[in-house]
Amino acid sequence: MTRPGNQHDKLVRDNLRDLEDHHLVRIEAVREDQRQVWVLTKRGHGEAKKLLEPKGIRVSALREKKYDPVTGKLLGASYDDHAAAVTTTAAELHRAGIGHRLGFATEIGHRLADGYVQRADLGVRAPEAGVSILLLELDRRSEDAHDLVAKLRRYGEWGRLLPKDADKPTVDLVRSRPDTIEHVDHDKRMWRRVYPPTGREGLVPVAFVFADTTEAKVANTVAVLEEAGRRYWAPRRYNTLYPKAVTARDYRQAVPVVVTTLEQLTEHGAGAAVWRRLGRTGKQTLTDALDNPDGHALYRAQEARADAEDKQRRAAQREAERPVCKRCGRKFTDERWEEITVHRTAVRAGDKSVCGPCHADDVARQEAAAEAARLQAATPPEPADDPEPGRSRGWFRRRT
Repeated sequence: MTRPGNQHDKLVRDNLRDLEDHHLVRIEAVREDQRQVWVLTKRGHGEAKKLLEPKGIRVSALREKKYDPVTGKLLGASYDDHAAAVTTTAAELHRAGIGHRLGFATEIGHRLADGYVQRADLGVRAPEAGVSILLLELDRRSEDAHDLVAKLRRYGEWGRLLPKDADKPTVDLVRSRPDTIEHVDHDKRMWRRVYPPTGREGLVPVAFVFADTTEAKVANTVAVLEEAGRRYWAPRRYNTLYPKAVTARDYRQAVPVVVTTLEQLTEHGAGAAVWRRLGRTGKQTLTDALDNPDGHALYRAQEARADAEDKQRRAAQREAERPVCKRCGRKFTDERWEEITVHRTAVRAGDKSVCGPCHADDVARQEAAAEAARLQAATPPEPADDPEPGRSRGWFRRRT
């Protein structure tokens, strides 16, 4: 891990022997392939803590010597094989440029609401490689497939927890209705206090790396993970007004899960297409496997397209239903259409079968007729003709 470009490990061995002379490291065990497993001594562990922990780099627990009381043999060989697989996985990721050598951590605890602590074998932070955080579980077929499903369930539950300082209304609501946690933004959940944003939809991604097993056993285990763990890793359909047009999937509450084998990592490299995302067929690179091409970005595009098409359809339907003037044959304007249909204006709309201009002509004629009648009523009548010609008007005045 410290020198991935080396063609041989002589320099590393020389450094380890020098540290051994200073009682800082020791040989834990020798594997079947004659490779040695080195660990820190108590003195070396103390030195490492002084160097790393002030910088925020967690140091693994001290690996103390434990011997069989009868045979005197050093115990813990199975731990050594598992630890070697974890270290090899980290080395392959680092070799592929996924994670700085100080960006790895082991045995990372995630405390659940009931107090159980789910520990990840390995965690890597590699934002420069497009992987801001990835939790890895190494399985040498020492665990049942359903045990891996239980781990996946616990990672999903941990991602739904609220921090201790969450506001009381939110805590009370989630306590009374657990599903409402899905409406709480990820930035307000506990996992965002521990890890940076993933840059993708969903919770913290998890990788299962299988080692020292057959392809058939790996396939069977992955099949169980896919089927029994579907509710934790699978995306959902979006709640949309256009279910037929929107095929995108909602990954916001899902735990992204990728799988591979240690043999594929060592043979092809962690940067190659050796990762398979649960729910997909075929292998991809790690970043491609973690991406969601059918996720929220596609949803926004499909929703916008469906909304635009729906508006066009409704506009065309409205045009087809637009009334036509019985007098001139022209279509009604929106204003005239609204005028004859809205109750408060319909009573003054006049003949509802004619368009706006024709209605305006009717109103003009009606106003002209009314004005003529008004003028006629205002004009005084002309005097009538004299009924008895020859008689003076004075006679009529005297008779009156």
